[in-house]
Amino acid sequence: MTINHLNLTVTDPTETSAFLAKYFALEPRGGNAGMQMLYDDQRMVLTLIKARADDRDTREAAADKRPQVRYPSSFHIGFIVESRERVDQINQQLRNDGMEVDAPAHLHGAWTFYFTAPGGFTVEVMA
Repeated sequence: MTINHLNLTVTDPTETSAFLAKYFALEPRGGNAGMQMLYDDQRMVLTLIKARADDRDTREAAADKRPQVRYPSSFHIGFIVESRERVDQINQQLRNDGMEVDAPAHLHGAWTFYFTAPGGFTVEVMA
């Protein structure tokens, strides 16, 4: 059995799609301002759906009037790469491009780091 697709709710599907294509080589497969689709190298589809105003779940977000994305604290998506050096390269590229990311570290038997991606969800990069 193979996972066919996964839907993520994000603040801006177009921005998140471009980010994932740039850093993780996901292949954009089209969409619009409300929904974008990407393929991984196994042809699994990652669908990015724009958060709606009625997705807000706090009074603060309601006062702000902007759609918010709020995942459980343990939720994340993970990318496994071929080597520790590649983890370091991605981490440095993110830093060079102005992203706030912690340095990689040995955690749960892997060389890894976590960060919040554009769109509002956590990403792990590991080898």
